Amino acid sequence: MAKYDFDIGILGGGSAGLTVAAGAAQFGAKTLLIEKEKVLGGDCLHYGCVPSKTLIRTARVFHIMKTAERFGLPRVDLKAVDFRGVVKRIQSVIGTIQEHDSEERFCRLGVRVEFGEPVFADRHSVQLNGKTVSAKNWVIATGSSPDIPPIEGIKKTPYITNREIFSLESLPSSMIVIGAGPIAIEMAQAFCRLGTKVTVLQRSGQILSKEDKDMADIVMNVMASEGVTFQLNSKIMEVKDLGSEREVIIKDSEDKTMSIRAEKLLIALGRRPNLSGLGLENISVDFDKKGLKIDNRLRTNHKHIYGAGDVTGEYQFTHAAGYEGGIVLSNAILHLPRKTDYGNLPWCTFTDPELASIGMNEKRAKDAGIKYRVLTEEFRANDRSLAEGEEVGKVKLLLDEKEKPIGVQILGPQGGELISEWVAVMNGGLKLSSLASAVHPYPTLAEINKRVAGNFFSGNIFSDKVKMALKFFFHLRGRACE
Repeated sequence: MAKYDFDIGILGGGSAGLTVAAGAAQFGAKTLLIEKEKVLGGDCLHYGCVPSKTLIRTARVFHIMKTAERFGLPRVDLKAVDFRGVVKRIQSVIGTIQEHDSEERFCRLGVRVEFGEPVFADRHSVQLNGKTVSAKNWVIATGSSPDIPPIEGIKKTPYITNREIFSLESLPSSMIVIGAGPIAIEMAQAFCRLGTKVTVLQRSGQILSKEDKDMADIVMNVMASEGVTFQLNSKIMEVKDLGSEREVIIKDSEDKTMSIRAEKLLIALGRRPNLSGLGLENISVDFDKKGLKIDNRLRTNHKHIYGAGDVTGEYQFTHAAGYEGGIVLSNAILHLPRKTDYGNLPWCTFTDPELASIGMNEKRAKDAGIKYRVLTEEFRANDRSLAEGEEVGKVKLLLDEKEKPIGVQILGPQGGELISEWVAVMNGGLKLSSLASAVHPYPTLAEINKRVAGNFFSGNIFSDKVKMALKFFFHLRGRACE
């Protein structure tokens, strides 16, 4: 039987890699974790989820201060934002969380942490910092990077991505955002609220293109009311460096040419997997531009080499990476066959209002040929929402032909928190009647979940047939006011 230096080796110290490393070591496996950056935590901690949500919160507080009159308060005269203070707060939050993702903590768990750029020497070994290390199992969890499109002039024009935007030395006076996915839209709203003039360029006719158009359009209308400019159905022809400004030449939906200028150019057009330089070609691991070719147990074509996180090309969310790390642990360490199931994977775009989803939306249901019905409940009918001054948004509940919930979208205040109740309902296989009959504290935003579930039953419960039966058996006399 072959002997290896480690039971399991992990490439990448982001959410997926850290999940596997911590779990494997605590199960008693001799574990190696290799990270190419100088610190652990991955893109989410340093350039993604953590800094973006910190920035979004700061921008929201500033927005509330600017609109204090909405709450019956006196108008506040505010100074311009000093972005250095914002960056300082972002780095402080990252630093606090970094302690949990530190080399020292993982060493205490029993994980050997190495920093460097590994290259596969054979199917069980990598070259790292001039030496060869082997492992019985390997996990590729190297994450992803911003995908830069082949736009004319892009190589000669300075631009920023999520890796640079959270460490800018000053607040840009203006910014062009290329792309309209979650990262693009979150940053567009946040910087607009801080005082940047923002223009969003989108090639299709809808922002957040994976979401239902009615929900995405509400988000866009809110942002437009705050000052964000949208150029939909735009074809980017060229970008230029004008020194103190960047210029983007586009053609609009009517094929008219337009020039847009701004101090900063943010490119947020998706992600590409970090697979180059690993030597995967040397050991014939199957992959393409989308990511690793893996089965539903997250195994590559070499069954002892797994993929998890953004490199899978599936769902590029931190919580998905953590989930996939758990799948790898079950298969590689515990030898308990476990397959991925993304059917009830939730996600959230952290705009204001937030847009959270689980399961099917109307787009996906139509694409899958599923017949469905939709129940909705508006936030303006929720007492807590009114009290908080958060009246925009709604809940959409999709039911299949058997009247089983197949998806929920929540567009409204704290949508990411409110979707968690549906995570429990759908993953636990609970009936709608359980949610509809549950008692929620009043007044809370979460009552909206009970209400939309209750809408399903109200039509039958308060029907003419029920009223006639009650009148017959209990001699009820009907309406008291005409």
